[in-house]
Amino acid sequence: MLSSITPLGERGRHNRWSITAAWYLAGSIAGGITFGLVMGALGEALATVAEPMPTEAVSVFVASALALALLFDTGVLGERVPSIHRQVNEDWLDLYRNWVYGGGFGWQLGLGVITIVPTAGTYVTWLMALATGQLWMGAVIGGVFGLARGLPILAVASATDPHRLRRFHRRMASAAPAAHRAVIAVTAVALAGSFAVMIGGG
Repeated sequence: MLSSITPLGERGRHNRWSITAAWYLAGSIAGGITFGLVMGALGEALATVAEPMPTEAVSVFVASALALALLFDTGVLGERVPSIHRQVNEDWLDLYRNWVYGGGFGWQLGLGVITIVPTAGTYVTWLMALATGQLWMGAVIGGVFGLARGLPILAVASATDPHRLRRFHRRMASAAPAAHRAVIAVTAVALAGSFAVMIGGG
């Protein structure tokens, strides 16, 4: 996505990159809130037809999800996280105005699960929104996810000519392994924290 909405590309389409990027970021936040609301509402609905899960059970649920995500992201359970193999439709760039494809691309990516899922942590996020059993908490979790998913668009702000764009892509490619390791580290820390909460609660 970062290769599609760049200052260089937007200038060629006679658009201001800053405006397109703002629509993209807003769309990503909106997409996260949308799915967070869905999961929070589902959690609320489940709570009305069944006994609310005890805090200990919620902790075990979250810890299990984190452990499973860690196994996927470290490659223990296979090379790829289960995912739909779909990307946004780049034909939109030539068919629609910048607010449409900026906001539309952001919203789709903010949902997290209707395009390629790069890390199992995405699924954990939505399971946590479900586990809250609260509509508003689901929206908050989703909004934070959407913001985090959309912010990388700002990294391409300096790609104003072909040379800088190529240099940006080289930096992104070289940083990918470190980013993947960082995701694994964060998941591991979260898992350790969930264990600490369970032990402390017990």
